[in-house]
Amino acid sequence: MKSKIHRCNCRKVWSIQNRKTKVTANTVLLNGAWTTELKPERKCNPKGFVTTQNSWEIIFNPASELVEKFVKVTKLMYDKENVHFNINYGEYLFFADDGSCYVLRKRDEV
Repeated sequence: MKSKIHRCNCRKVWSIQNRKTKVTANTVLLNGAWTTELKPERKCNPKGFVTTQNSWEIIFNPASELVEKFVKVTKLMYDKENVHFNINYGEYLFFADDGSCYVLRKRDEV
């Protein structure tokens, strides 16, 4: 089932929602394929989301040992004014508690 992930800055948490549920977490590890979705016609924020088709690939508040199996490649940046992401799809993301989002790769991949 498709899930959307975005930052709720008012509460300083990540919000994960699909048709049936809405959950918040301080950190999130997305262990699978993802894409970005933009809705510039919306009147209110958020207008940009990270989406995944597989909810079971979302890990809420992952243990540091699990996150350490990955290497941070770059930051996923969202331009709120222009409603634009710097990267549109990929595999593996880490949503940090400070509001940053990192594109990852597994440590054993070159």
